[in-house]
Amino acid sequence: MTTDLVVLNVTVKNSRGEFVRGLRRSDFKIFEDGREESIASFGEEQTPFTAALLLDISGSMEGRMSFARSAGIRFLEGLREADTAAVYSFHRTVKQIQEFSASRDLTPRAFELEADGMTVLNDAIVLAAKDLSVRPEKRRAIVILSDGEDTFSSASTSKALESALAVNATIYTVDMADREKPTSRSLAGSSALREFADKSGGQYVRTPGGKELRDAFALIVEELSNQYTLAYVPTNRARDGRYREIEIKLSRSDLKIRTRRGYRLAKIRK
Repeated sequence: MTTDLVVLNVTVKNSRGEFVRGLRRSDFKIFEDGREESIASFGEEQTPFTAALLLDISGSMEGRMSFARSAGIRFLEGLREADTAAVYSFHRTVKQIQEFSASRDLTPRAFELEADGMTVLNDAIVLAAKDLSVRPEKRRAIVILSDGEDTFSSASTSKALESALAVNATIYTVDMADREKPTSRSLAGSSALREFADKSGGQYVRTPGGKELRDAFALIVEELSNQYTLAYVPTNRARDGRYREIEIKLSRSDLKIRTRRGYRLAKIRK
């Protein structure tokens, strides 16, 4: 991490799966490696967010571009007035095809299919994380639409995940892998997408397309609009590169929470 301030985007739901609004700072407690930390800042659900939307346009996505286009439009249309988003496409390279803005229009260039079969998903996450690092918003997300197959990245899955966690970004993954004819590569890709979401506090959704895909993107926007954003400065100031576990407890035991599980402070090289 480039700063000692740890930011957590927290989703809270009741037993019916509904988002819980109106909680206060005093309802939350943060623990790092079992030690309670002081909450430095607290943002309620109306806090604006910024998101990087990553769209897989590699050859493996052929035949599903119309579904992807509809879902991308649905995502942008769901943004609130103060929210911003950027759009990236990736195949053998990564391009930011739409800068961070409040625009609700999706450029047609987002779905120019490249049928060479190469995919650099991990590199796309690393680039998006780098761009998010300079954004003023504390609530940050990376939203990925892909079949999960990474065939050409220079960055590893762990490097991509660490890059996102380092800038306090929650990852949401929408998996469009072929359910009928799974391969060892597609299964590994789906596993990576699930890991990205699980370890960053986001959500993994598997969908073939159509209404289910559009609904998945709408739910992601709804969740980002109904989170709490908490920040703290860790008591343990050692930059030893060790993984630190995070736990959040609520004053109400009937509620369920989801956030990232931990992070690393970059080791200082002497």
